[in-house]
Amino acid sequence: MRYAIIADIHANLEALTAVMEDIKKRGGVERIWCLGDVVDYGPDPHECIELLRQRNHIGVAGNHDLAAIGNIDTTEFHPDAAVASHWTSQQLKITDIEYLRDLPLVIEKDDFTLVHGSPRNPAWEYVISPTIVEENLPYFKSPFCLVGHTHIPFISRYQENGACSFDQFPGDAELALGPNRLILNPGGVGQPRDGDPRASYAIYDSESIMVHLYRVAYDIATTQAKMLKHGLPVNLITRLSYGW
Repeated sequence: MRYAIIADIHANLEALTAVMEDIKKRGGVERIWCLGDVVDYGPDPHECIELLRQRNHIGVAGNHDLAAIGNIDTTEFHPDAAVASHWTSQQLKITDIEYLRDLPLVIEKDDFTLVHGSPRNPAWEYVISPTIVEENLPYFKSPFCLVGHTHIPFISRYQENGACSFDQFPGDAELALGPNRLILNPGGVGQPRDGDPRASYAIYDSESIMVHLYRVAYDIATTQAKMLKHGLPVNLITRLSYGW
């Protein structure tokens, strides 16, 4: 079976639509695995939830999903993120709120554990170094763990000598899943932060046991125009052009 792995949509309908179209062009998938933060930052929270719900998918909650429904206090957010979160909360329909409330923090599926942040702290922790990877290994039992939250695609493998590598996962690259445990991040769909503004996602093929990362161009200007119209913070609008 083939699975699409997506994370950090952040209410960017143009990016999510482009990813869905790219998945279809590549032969489609049986199911989508979503690693959280469907909403916030971007201009189309309801529309992104609706598009995702039209697909066969499973998903976990991200910190912005939880903040949008009042389950996380935004006092620890960057001021721009807090403004966007409060705006997002006002746009959600009852069905959107119910959908977000029903998202679990952790999903164990076959050989994978799905979380937004980290296995140790699913909603909040950023996995950004080999040390953090090593500290998180006892917190999941599966061979592989999928995370989002940083908006940066990476691969971290647990080596036989006890050390963990931590490498960029470049676009259009393939990864063979072997015997070693690993943590993988497919990057961000709606707000990449690795210097490449194109949407990022991955496809896992359970027969070949391969993960392929893809980058997809989308209509950034349309997303930015919507954000400007809704009065969302300028920094959130500008960053989409640069992928940071």
